[in-house]
This record gives sequence, C-alpha cells and structure tokens, in this order.
Amino acid sequence: MPDIIKVKSGSMYEERNSYSRLVAVGDMLFVANTAGVDYRTREISPDVAVQARRALQTIEGALNAVGSSLADVVRIITHVPDRANMAPVALVLGEVFKGIDPAATMACTPLARDDLKVEFEVTAIRGVSKQPQEYLRISV
Repeated sequence: MPDIIKVKSGSMYEERNSYSRLVAVGDMLFVANTAGVDYRTREISPDVAVQARRALQTIEGALNAVGSSLADVVRIITHVPDRANMAPVALVLGEVFKGIDPAATMACTPLARDDLKVEFEVTAIRGVSKQPQEYLRISV
C-alpha cells in the first residue's frame, strides 16, 4: 500500500474545495468534517440522529476503504450548531462507539449550511483496535 492514500466520498465540496474525505499517512488516518448527507442522492434528513448515523456510515466507509474501521478511531470531534441537539447526538455516539471509547470533544459551533445539524471529524490509527488496551482512572 502507498504511504499516502486519499479517499473521496462523492461530496461536491471535495472537488470544489479541493479536499479528501480521508487522508491516510501510513497507519494514521485523518477524516475531514463529515455531515449526514447521502452523497448518492444528495438528500439530508431533518432528524439530527439520522444525520449523525449517516455521517458515521460515510466515515466508516472511508475507513473501510483503507482497511480500517470505526474500532480504530482514537479521537472524534463533534460539531453541533444547536445546543438542544447535543444530547441526541451523544446518544448516537454512545451506541456507535461503545467499547471503543475514543477521546471525544463536542463543540457548539455553526456549520456551512443551515440544514446541517452535526458534523464529525475523526482521527484513527489503522490496526489499533487489535492492540492490547488498558483503562486507567485518574483522581483529581
């Protein structure tokens, strides 16, 4: 496999704005902000949970294209413009990433279009899910 691989998902913005959905540099995988748009039909649900699931499916497809999966995600940054949508998005994340437990940040921030209710940015390391893991607790 080449050292650098760039994956496109079919978003019109990838071509217009000259970016890739995912850039793999060795085993480091960087996924651009991804919204819940169905890139085949260009449709987007008004439901924030549906948008969240669709965005994560797009991210999963990009990760799969380079031999990885959501299980290899080590960091996720979530952008939600409306604070009221944070709880339903957090529930979706809790379901999808149960047992994976990446470092996570959720920010209330505007997005490029008013119909977008959530976007995710992900960092993954190919194969990390197959490595031994340890959970530590800190006391503050």
